[in-house]
Amino acid sequence: MKIGGELAQDVPRLARTVGAAVRAFLDAGIKVCVVHGGGPQATELAKKLGLETKQVAGQRVTDEATLEVMKMTLAGQVSVNVASALRIAGVPALCTTGVSGGLVDASRRPPVDVAGIEAPVDYGLVGDIAAVNVTMLETLSERGVVVGLGSLAGDVHGRVFNVNADTVATRVAGKLRAARLLLVSNVPGVLKDRNDPASRIPRLTPREARAQIAAGVIQGGMIPKVEESLAMLDEGIDAIHIVGLSPESAILDEALEPGRYGTVFVKE
Repeated sequence: MKIGGELAQDVPRLARTVGAAVRAFLDAGIKVCVVHGGGPQATELAKKLGLETKQVAGQRVTDEATLEVMKMTLAGQVSVNVASALRIAGVPALCTTGVSGGLVDASRRPPVDVAGIEAPVDYGLVGDIAAVNVTMLETLSERGVVVGLGSLAGDVHGRVFNVNADTVATRVAGKLRAARLLLVSNVPGVLKDRNDPASRIPRLTPREARAQIAAGVIQGGMIPKVEESLAMLDEGIDAIHIVGLSPESAILDEALEPGRYGTVFVKE
């Protein structure tokens, strides 16, 4: 389960929604791993510190100062909020980042070509995932511990990299051979009209999803989220859900009845 950073600002609500769903999954014998982002908190902290937040094609450029901000938010504020919410819900959680124990290893991303930009873009201290410590994650899960991962990764040389939380979630889910991946945010799914929640598309196959991208229905920051989801279907995940928190039972209800409150991606 991936939690958008914007949801981690209201701990009681997070406990009633995400926490309650995780507790229900555990009670049903389902193992859970949680990944969270922290973009809004990082942007707010950077502003308070007088730092400029630079993004290219919707992705944050991470220099040394920005990486320090990401450490403070992902390993600090957001991690503690997620841990607090899960504890309220009676979930035994260990919240950390991918750096701890080599849970998620990464290498620095080389400059990449971005549509509409002439020269390759250097995103700075942003990482591409190289490995996931499946053994450690499974060992903790076997002991009944839910791991909460902030989206930082590292390498054996002690370098730390900022990684998109959706990417961490999809790669970890793939390596764990998860049955389902739930991407939880303030967006209730893929919308035909981004201003109208009632235009939500309940179910999409890869072919249908790419047609919606080509038609401009899926756009902006939703495109990489969808592309990552489609790639994970090929890794063996049965279904990927994009779902919000309304109603408060939305996560659990969406898992039980795919497409009821979110958008579910399934194979053809």
